[in-house]
Amino acid sequence: MKRALIIIPTYNEAENIVNIINELLALVCGGVSIDILVVDDNSTDGTAMLVKNLNSQRIHIIERPGKMGLGTAYIRGFKYAIEHSYDYVFEMDADFSHDPDAVPAFFDKLKEYDVVIGSRYIEGIAVVNWPLSRLMISIGASYYTRMITFLPVKDVTAGFMAYRVDSLKQIDFDKVHSNGYSFQIEMKFRMWKKGFKLVEIPIVFIDRRAGVSKMSRKIVYEAMFMVWKLKLKSIFNKL
Repeated sequence: MKRALIIIPTYNEAENIVNIINELLALVCGGVSIDILVVDDNSTDGTAMLVKNLNSQRIHIIERPGKMGLGTAYIRGFKYAIEHSYDYVFEMDADFSHDPDAVPAFFDKLKEYDVVIGSRYIEGIAVVNWPLSRLMISIGASYYTRMITFLPVKDVTAGFMAYRVDSLKQIDFDKVHSNGYSFQIEMKFRMWKKGFKLVEIPIVFIDRRAGVSKMSRKIVYEAMFMVWKLKLKSIFNKL
């Protein structure tokens, strides 16, 4: 049986974390077993304790001393997946904006692709409850990134993703320093430049059920500059 690890970074997600873990563990994904890894950045609302109280061998938690960012949380999770010999690893939000019921569809594509991206824009625009300004930033970021890097992905900032671990471990994580939107862009770009096969599948993105968004202006600016940095590094073969 293949083994998949779903990484869920958290900071103050007590309202969501137990429910999303339970829904994920209830999935039936023929031939694949699912474990959960929560990477918690010292939540002040008891998120980590709620996870530990679930007391399951399929649930793992890494507690960090403070808010260290989305990118470093996923990198820590990727390393955990490699160290523990998982076959697949997922990126997923805790807030139900990524639908647990969409997970089985990723496994079908992982049979032939190295990276599977849950795309909000592959079949029109499939985003619910976002303000127009947020939607325009996201769509604009995708156009901006593709124009500069030629990355063949419509939803470059998508955060609902799955990787084959054998492919992912060929990335030098020590060279990945971005967070937020820019982390999502950088990982897709690095995997593409390594020659791995990327594919997008349609999802419906529904804005968080509960809690507070971690989106900020700083994250947007970081992504704008990161795109040029990646482009220049690729030109000079420094990725």
